[in-house]
Amino acid sequence: MQPEIVAALQDERFKVLMFIGPNQSRIDINVATALQALGTRAEYIRVSAPGRNALDFHIAYYLGRLAVSEPEAYFHVIAVDKGYDPLIEHLKGKGIHATRCANVSDIPVVQSARSAPADDKLSLILAYLVKRGAQRPASTKTLSTSIAALFQPKLDEPEVQSLLAELQRNGVFVVNGSKVVYSLPD
Repeated sequence: MQPEIVAALQDERFKVLMFIGPNQSRIDINVATALQALGTRAEYIRVSAPGRNALDFHIAYYLGRLAVSEPEAYFHVIAVDKGYDPLIEHLKGKGIHATRCANVSDIPVVQSARSAPADDKLSLILAYLVKRGAQRPASTKTLSTSIAALFQPKLDEPEVQSLLAELQRNGVFVVNGSKVVYSLPD
């Protein structure tokens, strides 16, 4: 983790759990200082023992705990390792908002700001929907919630509806009952 990445997570909605290997004896002072600036929203977690999947199990455990205590939260596992993808898909199947990103800067909310012009917001939403592929929100309610959560602070309902109406006018999707049918490549 680089100190400049932590600066992107200054919004009060973010909580950072940094996992430390059992044999790691030092943390870069710049990283420690950057995380310290987050106060109680940053936590170091020492992986208790070395092992092939030790980190994976620790992350799964803490994701489960947080999903129970904060069911409306959106979880981002920052890892290049695609081995987390089955866990992420399982969480999504249970209605838990989760994703894996290779880099903090890949998180849509980090890439954007609420003050972005509507065209920029539409571009971010479109990129998000294309990236999701077959895992796009299937209902209008889930789509609205997902779009609102892309931005920090969350967009209010009228702005979300305005953006969705614009996407619908542009043929990105159609609504069939309460279901969304996309006209995007998978």
